[in-house]
This record gives sequence, structure tokens and C-alpha cells, in this order.
Amino acid sequence: MSNYAAGLDNSGSGKRRIRDLLKQPDNRVCADCSAPDPKWASSNIGVFICLKCCGVHRSLGTHISKVLSVTLDEWSDEEVDSMIEIGGNASANSIYEAFVPEGSSKPGPDVSHDQRMIFIRAKYEHQEFLKPSLRITSGKACSTKKPSFVKSSLSTKFMDSFRANSSSKKMFEEGMVEFIGLLKVTVKKGTNLAIRDMMSSDPYVVLNLGKQKLQTTVVNSNLNPIWNQELMLSVPESYGPVKLQVYDYDTFSADDIMGEAELDIQPLITSAMAFGDPEMFGDMQIGKWLKSHDNPLIDDSIINIVGGKVKQEVQIKLQNVECGELELEMEWLPLEQ
Repeated sequence: MSNYAAGLDNSGSGKRRIRDLLKQPDNRVCADCSAPDPKWASSNIGVFICLKCCGVHRSLGTHISKVLSVTLDEWSDEEVDSMIEIGGNASANSIYEAFVPEGSSKPGPDVSHDQRMIFIRAKYEHQEFLKPSLRITSGKACSTKKPSFVKSSLSTKFMDSFRANSSSKKMFEEGMVEFIGLLKVTVKKGTNLAIRDMMSSDPYVVLNLGKQKLQTTVVNSNLNPIWNQELMLSVPESYGPVKLQVYDYDTFSADDIMGEAELDIQPLITSAMAFGDPEMFGDMQIGKWLKSHDNPLIDDSIINIVGGKVKQEVQIKLQNVECGELELEMEWLPLEQ
């Protein structure tokens, strides 16, 4: 059993069920390119995929493929049940690759990003390799034709996520961006955040990069919240700063802003790319994001290789607010690794 599968042992019954599914031989390689030891999954499609294919799946949008890390992300019971019900790579591929045309070949682990993108789009978004009678159509009311698959092949719930209506098509076209890697942001804690209710606030953090928007959970009545929550962003080839905002959650009115900041991710990415495979190096400092008057840093932010991973500790003072600080950690995951 691979190391990452073994790491699921103590993560609850849900991840134990995913671990058992990973033991199947067909799930030990990527469903789309057959790369060994996939560490990612599309929970709604029900397949295990490699990091390179993960980047393409994310570009399709969550209405097509909802990507989760096998080891890093928390899985809901529904997501685990969906994976188990579908049965993994062999069951999903028996549907999605049932009719690959003659002359077409499945990509291998070392194909280019463009070749990988063409195949995955054809397979999942356009459903070109399905039996024609099983392809899904819908009208303006988004009514979906539900295929009558047997449970061992594919779940109806799984296929219901592929609705070829105009809004999802627009989302897909807008999301066709080439990604160079993944940015894992761990929102650790806040300190001395601003009061927006009577005596306290109910803070949560929102991250934006391009068209992506992710947020933490709400911590009720706490000006010094601890989240320790991981958020995963796909980084496009033409990237800008990660925009961060903190809000106070309100039940009956619009949420109040509690400060904002911009995270410059260029030092992290540039340093990581300069050193290549971090697993070849011991723990060491490889870069730095310097504190200045025009950024939110409290101190210089050091970029390190730690345990074969490129990480950056960040402490920021929230902008456009009376008070408040945040502590974060960023980690770079290149698609080429």
C-alpha cells in the first residue's frame, strides 16, 4: 500500500472507506493518464487522478468535476458515499471510455498539458466516449435525462452533475485557463480582529484568485479565532495576487467587512521554480517576501523547503480596518512534480 493511502488510517471512518477503495488495482493509477500513485480525486465523477490531471479537472469548474485531495482535504459523508457507490476508476471508465474511437488513444503520464486537456474535456465535458443513448441532455428548465445504469457501473447522482445547459457551458468556457500549479493556503488564526457586533464578531476569511473564490468556516463570537483550515487554489499561467478579505457573518443583514489584504505569491512561485524538485534538497531557506510600506506584511516572510515541500509562513496586518492580524501558511504544488 502506498504511503499516502497508509496515512488515511487514523482519519475517521470516511477516509478508511476511501483507503479501502484505493487498494483496488485500478485505483492505483490515474483514471485519465495512468500515472502511478494518484493523490487526488474527483468526488462527483468517482475517479482517482494525478496532480497534472487534477489541474485540468479544476479548470473545468466544480459543476463538471469537484476535486479533492485524498490526504489533505476533509471529505463529507456524501462525497465518500459517492466515490464508494461509483466504485472507482474501473467503473467510471467503463462508462466514460466505453466508445473511444479508433485511431484515438488515451494519453500517457508524460503527455503535454494541451493533449491532456483535449482528452479530459472530450471524456467528461463533451461525453464523446459514452454510448450515445447515455449522453445527458437538458432543456431550459435544467431537467436532466437520468440514465438507468446499474449500481456497479455508475450512480445516477453522479451523472446528474453533468447538465449541458447554457449557464454551465458559459462557466466552462470562462474557466478554460491553463494552470501552472496549485497553491495550498492554510488559514491558521486571527488576532485582535475588529468588533462588528455588540462586543465581538463572527469572522470568516475569503480568498480570491482569478474567478476562484474560497472561504473558511465561521468562528462565532471570537476576535482571536483559530481556523487551521486548508484552502486549495489553482494558479493560472497569468496570475496576480491572492486577494484576502475577512468578514463578520450576519444572519439577517449583509456581512460586514473586517479588513483585507493582498498576498503576493510571485516570490513563492519564483523561488520554488528556481529550485525544481524540493524533495532533492534538505530543509533550507530559498527565498523571501520583504516587508515594505506597500504590502501588509508584519515581518519579512521567509520561503523554506521543509520536508521536501516549499512553504511560506505569512503574518499580515489587515488593511482598511482599525485593527486585526492574520497568520497564514502557503505551500506550492507544481503540476510538473
